[in-house]
Amino acid sequence: MEKPSAAELEQFRREVAAWLESERPEPPDFLLPETFLEVGTDEQLEYLRAWQRKVYEAGYLGMAWPREYGGGGRPAVFQEIVNQEMQRLRVPFVPNTIGLNWAGPLILQMASEEDKRRYIPGILSCDDIWCQGFSEPDHGSDLGSVQTRAVRDGDSYRIRGSKIWTTLGGHAKYMILLARTDPDGASKYAGLSFFLAPMQVPGITTRPIRKLTGEYGFYETFFDDARIAADCRLGEEGQGWQIAMATLAFERGAAGGQAGGLSSQAVGVGDVVELARRARRDGRPALEDPIVRDELVKFLIEERADALCRERAAIPALVSERPAAIALSGKLRTSEHRRRLMRFAQSLLGAQAARWVGDPGVVDGGLWQRSYLNTFSSTIGGGTSQVLANVVGERVLGLPKQ
Repeated sequence: MEKPSAAELEQFRREVAAWLESERPEPPDFLLPETFLEVGTDEQLEYLRAWQRKVYEAGYLGMAWPREYGGGGRPAVFQEIVNQEMQRLRVPFVPNTIGLNWAGPLILQMASEEDKRRYIPGILSCDDIWCQGFSEPDHGSDLGSVQTRAVRDGDSYRIRGSKIWTTLGGHAKYMILLARTDPDGASKYAGLSFFLAPMQVPGITTRPIRKLTGEYGFYETFFDDARIAADCRLGEEGQGWQIAMATLAFERGAAGGQAGGLSSQAVGVGDVVELARRARRDGRPALEDPIVRDELVKFLIEERADALCRERAAIPALVSERPAAIALSGKLRTSEHRRRLMRFAQSLLGAQAARWVGDPGVVDGGLWQRSYLNTFSSTIGGGTSQVLANVVGERVLGLPKQ
């Protein structure tokens, strides 16, 4: 594939920016979620689904995925430009994040030709919402201890058990499911298998989980002898652990191949700087306080460093000493940065931080309080910060497990 010229890329950037400016949807008359993790109502989902479909039909989603499955078949740099302009112009995010960024790349990498043609078009168009069935109520982040059973029964499997923190579970058509097919495997990892499981079959029910913010988005999913076709299995029986680890590499950004689009419309350091201009300290703007300025500069440096790290990771010569370091630490660095940034924003609010969405006089409609509480989701999903710190220690620094 011929490498696009700098002039071609700049022209494309202008075209994308113009399209996003003219086609962005009008703000709705209801509260939008900040990320795909908080999509809790039908009206939120339909608003965001319509936007994803519009972006895809314009050719700005899945640009690097193969044409034969509905993608654009173009160099990945074009999708990177789209993502950058979406971020800069702060358009809505696309809701099918699990399909676009985790399940889709996995299917393209590992699934059969039939499965690629079956699943990829619906992921891109947002006709088919995907969810993830990894975590369980009694095992948290310990995926190796999964107890949901998948028992072979002729040309199908019977699934029994439950999953928790199933983002979009109540809206999903498919689930990437990790289940135990052999309870007597040589190790707890050996008996696991991976499925591209339909959600709309008898025996599968979901129950929404109300979060601390009062929002929804997460579900608990119950399997009561739900029957799915045997050809829903991805890979062979017993290969579930390896496939789950590949999925987590996509989820954490340690592996590329995602379809593109934003998964959130979160506030950043620039927004906090503007908050500091309006917040008051001793009758003066908080931004005039040297301690506040010092903290903000630290956040800005960290934000810029993370952006430069992403560019550096694409140049092998610059990461030869520890080639996996940036990829394996990315999710840990960015999620913890945002959590600390939003905590700092609370300190700028002072006593106003005690107010909540809908309270009289609340600053910016309660945006900052809501954002702070929502940051904890990203420090848990896809591997807790503690687990990811262990990953960096063991796989990057070579530290012992104990």
